[in-house]
Amino acid sequence: MARTILQITGSDAETFLQGLVTNDLKRLGQGLVYAALLTPQGKYLADFFLLREGGAIWLDVDSSLAAGLAQRLSLYRLRADVQIAETGRKVRRGTGPAPEGALADPRHPDLGWRLYGDEEGDDGTDFDRIRVAHCIPETGIELTPETYILEAGFERLNGVDFRKGCYVGQEVTARMKHKTQLKKGLARVAVEGAAPVGTVIATGDGRSAGTLFTQSGGRGIAFLRHDRAAPGMMAGAARVDPL
Repeated sequence: MARTILQITGSDAETFLQGLVTNDLKRLGQGLVYAALLTPQGKYLADFFLLREGGAIWLDVDSSLAAGLAQRLSLYRLRADVQIAETGRKVRRGTGPAPEGALADPRHPDLGWRLYGDEEGDDGTDFDRIRVAHCIPETGIELTPETYILEAGFERLNGVDFRKGCYVGQEVTARMKHKTQLKKGLARVAVEGAAPVGTVIATGDGRSAGTLFTQSGGRGIAFLRHDRAAPGMMAGAARVDPL
């Protein structure tokens, strides 16, 4: 778990972020806020946690996305009084007794807590097992540049607010919410055997039904076309069945 903590400061910091990200920053007073930055076409660019720390807002993002995210935020900054810098802070996470100062993971209670300070790592929890049990996507695995966040379950994970007003990609996201029934998306599946992350799932007649991702304990997270999902699908040598 390599994470980077960006610090966003300046008199316009909260207003600036409020107009960009999928969640409502008014929730910062309640703890961690889970959110994403999207393209204007509504596709995923990055997911992250936001928290208020003194007069700054900290943004906790997967390190592989940090530089690109900071660059994109800087492009949006224009003349706003906003400064973006790395903090050097680290993240610990766990599901055991929460240390002093730890904050609850807002996506699901079973994901436990996150603590920001000088140490990183976790308490040995099998987070893949928890993610599979609750169909919680992970940066760079289930969450990729082709993702639409509603297909990835962001509403269920408290990662999007439909009443906050405009943000980048809001129009597409709102249209998917209110005017269409999702025809594909992440779902839990039963897996007999194993297959590499990203293996195509095929129906019995050879049509593509989706992609298999994280697996744990005979279950997995898959991106499925709902109209093709049926018992007896195959992902390589692994049998895949809808749950």
